Amino acid sequence: MKRKLIYHYFTDDDFLRFSRAIEEAEKSTSGEIRLAIKGELPFLASRKTVRQLAEEEFRKLNMQNTRDRTGILIYLLLSRRMFYILADEGINSKVSQSTWDEIRDIMQSEFMNGKYTDGILKGIELVGKVLSENFPIKKDDTNELSNQIIT
Repeated sequence: MKRKLIYHYFTDDDFLRFSRAIEEAEKSTSGEIRLAIKGELPFLASRKTVRQLAEEEFRKLNMQNTRDRTGILIYLLLSRRMFYILADEGINSKVSQSTWDEIRDIMQSEFMNGKYTDGILKGIELVGKVLSENFPIKKDDTNELSNQIIT
């Protein structure tokens, strides 16, 4: 069921494009971008808010363990047609919530027009720009988190 819903919206090629977009965005920042796309939820998780689910995924992926606390998760929940952008405390100390709200609104506009892939790619690009402005790449930077999409 989970897979069918995800593949109603996205193809394997889309997943490759998302991974490449993350890789490209991270070339100019020490920040770490992850993308999680979930279809249906297990019953026990169904009462949680999309933010709570994003926070759980963030912890499950050990995103809080980056060197400068510069992980950011774009979390989509297709069954509810909701998503959340969750940044770690290192990012939140420099970037205001209104910045993420603006990116959310741009992504949401694409989603409302049925352009789900474009919305995600635009979100990754904009998150990458914000990160590169506030957290430029360091000489000793390493890719701390996988660019693979979580489903």
